[in-house]
Parts: sequence; C-alpha cells; structure tokens
Amino acid sequence: MNKKITSRRAALKTAGTLALGASLVPLAMTSAWAAGGANAAPLKLAMVESMSGPFANTGEAVLRNIAWAVERVNARDGTKLQLQRYDSKGQNEEALSALRAAIDDGARVILQGNSSATASALIDAINKHNEREPDKRVLFLNYSAVEPSLTNEKCSFWHFRFDAHANMRIAALMDVIREDKALKGVYLIGQDYSFGQAVLREAREQLAAQRPDVKVLAQELHPMGRVKDFAPYAVKIKASGAQAVITGNWGNDLTLLVKAARDVGYEGMFYTFYGNALGAPAALGDAGVGKVIAVADWLPNVQTAESEAFYKSFRTRFPKPQDDYVHMRMQLMIEALAQAVERAQTSTDVVAIARKLETADVKLFGQRGRMRAADHQFQQNLVVGMMEKVGSPGVKFDVEGSGYGFRVIREIPAEKAEQPTTCKMVRPA
Repeated sequence: MNKKITSRRAALKTAGTLALGASLVPLAMTSAWAAGGANAAPLKLAMVESMSGPFANTGEAVLRNIAWAVERVNARDGTKLQLQRYDSKGQNEEALSALRAAIDDGARVILQGNSSATASALIDAINKHNEREPDKRVLFLNYSAVEPSLTNEKCSFWHFRFDAHANMRIAALMDVIREDKALKGVYLIGQDYSFGQAVLREAREQLAAQRPDVKVLAQELHPMGRVKDFAPYAVKIKASGAQAVITGNWGNDLTLLVKAARDVGYEGMFYTFYGNALGAPAALGDAGVGKVIAVADWLPNVQTAESEAFYKSFRTRFPKPQDDYVHMRMQLMIEALAQAVERAQTSTDVVAIARKLETADVKLFGQRGRMRAADHQFQQNLVVGMMEKVGSPGVKFDVEGSGYGFRVIREIPAEKAEQPTTCKMVRPA
C-alpha cells in the first residue's frame, strides 16, 4: 500500500483501547453459533466522530458511552465487539475518508451521530459501497443525527437511527410550551446546516398549530462551529423582547450561546435539545435555574431505582465530573446490536444482522426501546427536564459537578412520541 495512504489512515484512526484502557480489548466469542469457536473474530465497530477541532469534546463524550456499552456486552457470554474510533475533524470529507479507512480495516458497523450533514453523506456513501461491494457491506448505527429526512425520504435499509428525530423532540418541548401562558414571543436560533434548519422550520410549524398566539419575533441561523463570540446574537435576542429562545444548538455552539445570553442579562427561557450537558449548565449558573428546559431520551433524575443504579454505575466507571455525559439511547443501541447478532447467529452477515435489528426490542435498567422496521427509527420514551439547583426537589444528581441538574417535568411514552414516516424502504433481495 502507498505509504502516504497508510500514514493518512493511521492519522484518521485511534483505537478506543488507547483512550480507555485494556478493558476494551475484546474477549473471544463463546456463543455456540460462533464459527471457529473460541478463536472467532469479534464484530468490528468503527466510531466516526470529531475527535479534534471545535467539537472534540462531543466526540470524546460519545466515545465514553459507546466504550462502556461495549465493555458491558463483552463481559457476557455471547457476542463480542471491538471498538475503534476514527477522527472526522468535524468535516464531511474527513468522515468519508474515515469510512473508507474503517472498511479497509475490517469494520462492518459504522457509528456516528454528531452532525446530520455528516450522517447524510455517510448514508449516501454506504448505499453506494454496499451496492458495489456486497462482500464488504456495512451497517450504519446513528445515535444523534436527528434531521428528520434521514428516516423519511432518505431512509436506507443500512441506516438505523437510535435518537428521536428533531420533529419528535420539538413535539416533546411543545408539551411544555403549550402550558407556558406567559409566553408571547420567541426567538429561533440554530446552526446553519440541515439539522438547524429543520429545527427552526418545525418549531415554526408546531407553534403555528399549537400556540398561534405566540409570535416568532426573529429567526436566525449562524455558521456551525465557527462563531467564537455570541454576544451580538445575545444582544439581538434580548432586544427582541422574546420571553423564550428555541434552539437545537449543541456542543460549544450551545455553551457559548447561553453564556453570552447570561452575560448580557437575558432573563428569558431556553427551550433546548441539548441544554443539559457539555458545559451549558455551568455556563448559565444561577441564571439558568427555572429557565433552561431540555428534552432527552433519559435524564439522571428520572426517579426510579433502576435509573439511579444505571447512572451510578456509569459514574463509577467514569468518576471525573468532566466525564459526566451518559445517554441511555447509546446503551440501548449497543444492546440492540448485540441482540441482533445473537438472533441472526452470525457476526459476518450484515444483511442477516440488519433484518434482526429491524425488529429489535431491548430493555436496560428499566428503560425500553424498539426499532420500527418501516423506517429504522427507534421508538422510546422521552423526558423533558428543567434546570434546578442540585438538592432541590427532584434533583438528586447534578451535571458535570456544576451544582445544577435537571428535574423531570414531563415524561412522554414511546407511543405518544412516535410520529408517522414517509419512508419507502428498499430492502436487498
């Protein structure tokens, strides 16, 4: 192989074992169906994410979740998984290069989620690859890319989404917004790419249908990952007179936005997709108490014994406050994959695995999720939380050692969160 290509692939790839210790080294398969017995190779997973650049913190946070899930599966008899990570640097072209490197390295399952634009590019590339090279087909498991079209008009047999898409999340927030009688005007702001655009579009539509009395005072898109100073945006938000901001921003684009809003003295509500993690609560401080609302598939302060045990188990594995970022859906995703491999009785035939993954139904620590075969959109409960000081009623756990956590104010069952799909799935013969 050309030395330059080899060097580039080495730069793209960093094995998860290097970051998280020897506990990620896969054990030998012990399932009765595993051809080759104890020496059978594990199923290789490739996580393609930003491990450098402005969103590196999001990639590292996801890696901890996936690594922990893989450790748990590998500790059991049965399916064995091997996780490697590839740095996309937050760029689509880098992600596509990482995809090619991962496939050449033997990966048969691609994991990605932070950026719907990247997810869309990966879906297109995987569709083409699987048609050209049926002996090296791969599956794409998506844990965070929530632009709705990915399981509607762009749906693919090879793609499975484990997060609630943007329209589902907006609908969950609307459950709270409907009851906010003080709300008269909102400011919509988002990242200028497919996901951010979809959030603003759906927010307008659902507000018009469910709160026609609420005015959209302004709608603004900003460059993704390139704004270092959100003060000008915060000044405009405050000047608009809006009682609330609705945003799908994530990573530093959210943290910097809410910090700037605090600094200019904005006192309105923030209805967010991701305001519950990655520095946002600490950036807001007391200004966010009773003001920041986030929607998620699960929150640490879901008040059940099983949920508490789940959260404590993660914090035991990753005790540093800055590592406090755990998502139930990522755990359910790996559980669903392991279940599909066991039911398919193969770790090499990705078509057989995909057919079983289409009907996955998994439970973990009292939480349940099922895959909808029609469009490969995972169906699960959603919760909405409000930021409060730790120790206040319903807030036993804080976020990232910030002293602030999220009190669950709404629980939405999977059957209510579910939405129709326009997917016309094409399956292999």
